[in-house]
Amino acid sequence: MGLINQTAQSYYDGNDYGGYQFVSLTDIINQFMLIYVGEDKIIPKAKRLDVAFHAQRALAELSFDTFKSCKAQEFLVPASLQMILPQDYVNYTKISWVDSAGIKHLMYPASKTSNPSSNPLQDSDGDFTLQAIGTLDENSEDIVLDAEYKDILVGMIIKGPYIPINTFIGATSNSSSITTITLHDDSGNTVNPDESLTNATLTFENIDGSLILPQKSSHIVETLTWAASGYPDNKITANAAADIADIEVGMLVSHDVFDVGTVVTNIDGTTIIVSNDLNDTTAVTTGEITFISPDLKDTDAWAAYKANEPSENNVNDYQDYQNDIYWPNIGERYGLDPQHSQINGSFYIDCISGKIHFSSNASGKTVILDYISDSLGTDGEMQVHKFAEEAMYKWISHAILSGKANVPEYQVNRLKKERFAAIRTAKLRLSNLKIEELTQILRGKSKQIKH
Repeated sequence: MGLINQTAQSYYDGNDYGGYQFVSLTDIINQFMLIYVGEDKIIPKAKRLDVAFHAQRALAELSFDTFKSCKAQEFLVPASLQMILPQDYVNYTKISWVDSAGIKHLMYPASKTSNPSSNPLQDSDGDFTLQAIGTLDENSEDIVLDAEYKDILVGMIIKGPYIPINTFIGATSNSSSITTITLHDDSGNTVNPDESLTNATLTFENIDGSLILPQKSSHIVETLTWAASGYPDNKITANAAADIADIEVGMLVSHDVFDVGTVVTNIDGTTIIVSNDLNDTTAVTTGEITFISPDLKDTDAWAAYKANEPSENNVNDYQDYQNDIYWPNIGERYGLDPQHSQINGSFYIDCISGKIHFSSNASGKTVILDYISDSLGTDGEMQVHKFAEEAMYKWISHAILSGKANVPEYQVNRLKKERFAAIRTAKLRLSNLKIEELTQILRGKSKQIKH
C-alpha cells in the first residue's frame, strides 16, 4: 500500500508523472474489503458489488466540491459564438480567454439572458399556429396559397373547410412568390377538396402534434434534374454550381418524390446526393426542390445577444496583458454593475443544447474552459488523491451501514460524524494553502488602491 514499485529511472522514462499522489479506485475497494469488512470488524458482511457502488458514488460526490479539478479544454471561439461542452462535463469552475502573452482573462457569466429551448411560430394574434389562405378547387388536388410559405413542408397535416380528414401535404412548389401545395391521403394517393372555395383558411400541423418551430434557413432551388436516364435514384443535378451554393450537407429535402426525412449527404459541383432513393421513378424528372436547414432558427434572445457588441470592448488591443494603452484611458464610470465592469466578454451555458454561448467580442479568441467532472469517465480517471483517501473509507462505511437494516442508530450517526470530519480535513489539505504565498499577498494589504 503506497509503496513505490518502480525505480527512479523507470519513472522518468515512463509517462505516469505525479501518479504517486493518487490511489486507484480499485485499490480503495480492495483495501476497504480487507480492513473494514469481516468478522469482528465494523462491517461484518458486505458484498463487493455494494462496496464498488458506494465507492463510485463517493468518488463522484467528492469530485464536485472536495477534489481539486484539473480538467480543462482549450478551443477557438468560432464565428457562430457557440462551443459544445466536453463529453464528461458536469459544471464549470471558470471560463477565460487567453491573450498573446498566454495570460488568462476571466469572463463573466451573463445571468440575465438565455437561449430558450424553443420559439414556435406564432400568428398575429399570438397563437401557436401556421395558417395560410388558399383557393380550393374540387376538381384538383392542388391548392394555390396567397403567398410563399417556406415553413410548410411535405408530410404536414392540413386542416380546413372541405378538406378531408387525414389529409397531408404531398408536394410543394413555388412560383412568383406563391406557394402551391398538393393534397395526399395517408396512403400517398392524391385527394381533392370536397367543394371549391375561394379564400379558405387552412391550418398546417406537424404529424406528431408538436408545435411548428421555424428552421434556420430554407432554400427553394429551381430547374433541378433527377431520375434522368443513367442517373442513380439518389442523385439531383443543378444547371450551375451557383444555383446550389446555399445548400449544405444535412439539409432536409422537401419534395413528393423523396420520402419525408431525406437529407443531403454530399455536394460536388452541380451534383447533390441524398440519403434516400426516389419513391416514384415515373414522376416528373425536373422542377424545384425545397431544402431546409436541420437547425432551428435562432431565438430572438440569442440573436440579439450575439449581435450586440459590448460598448466597453471595441478595441481588442486594449485587452492585451502586455499592452498598457487601455489603462490610462479608463476614466470614471459611475453607476455600473461591478460584475460587468470589465472588458473580458461574457458567456452563458445552454443546458438543453449542451453548448456555451459567447458574446460577440469573444469571436476568434482562444478560450480555456476549466470544468468539473465526476471522475468516472474512464478507468484512468477513477483515482483518489491521498489527501482524501480516509474520506473515501469513511464515506463508504457510512453509506453501507446506513443502508442496512437493524443497525444501531448511534453507530450510523458516529460514522456520519466521522465522514463529515474526514471530508473537512480533505478539503483543508486539498485547498493547497501555502504560508509563503499568503504572506506575499498580505504584504500589500495596507497599499492604497486608487480608482
